[in-house]
Amino acid sequence: MSTTDVVVIDYGVGNLLSVRRVLEHYGANVILTGDASEIIAGRRVVLPGVGAFPTAMQVLNEMQLPPVIREVAARGTPLLGICLGMQLLLDESEEFGTTIGLGLIPGKVRAIPGIASDGQSLKVPHIGWNGLHPAEHADWSNSLLSDIRPGEAVYFVHSFMAQPNAEHRVSDCMYGGHKVSAVVAKDNVIGCQFHPEKSGDVGLRIIKRFLKL
Repeated sequence: MSTTDVVVIDYGVGNLLSVRRVLEHYGANVILTGDASEIIAGRRVVLPGVGAFPTAMQVLNEMQLPPVIREVAARGTPLLGICLGMQLLLDESEEFGTTIGLGLIPGKVRAIPGIASDGQSLKVPHIGWNGLHPAEHADWSNSLLSDIRPGEAVYFVHSFMAQPNAEHRVSDCMYGGHKVSAVVAKDNVIGCQFHPEKSGDVGLRIIKRFLKL
């Protein structure tokens, strides 16, 4: 791999070192930066994130990064959002009121229901291992999940869930009888609700696939 294979956007919100380590596991040259010119020059870009949607968007706006991230997407550069980073790719979130997102994948972010489909109380946040399943009409063959078998599990930690347009849902998991978007994609823009860097061998295979995009 060549210089700056992956730029991980550093805006103070996310598991930066863990993400960097898993990328470097496959020999990628990785930089952590909030510099616009370095982000745009990256061959691949990762947007990590943990915490609340409004806080993350506030920081991105203060750093003037939303137009930079949109430029990355417009150039066709593979862009991967992880956990909150995935949610930021959508149009808006209802977490603590309505906050506008990056608008790269049509859809909204809503709270995980506190009631399961059988009427029982459902623990939120959704924390732990859960299996990945193809979304309706989704084809994994050329996707981020091309090396993953349906049912293989990854690690989630989140209280809100992305609800993209149906054509952009790649994978779901089931939680309390509800379908929760696990992977979304629109062209070169991809999001994982789970943490591949915390998902063992399955996560490593997903990262390896990303580095081939």
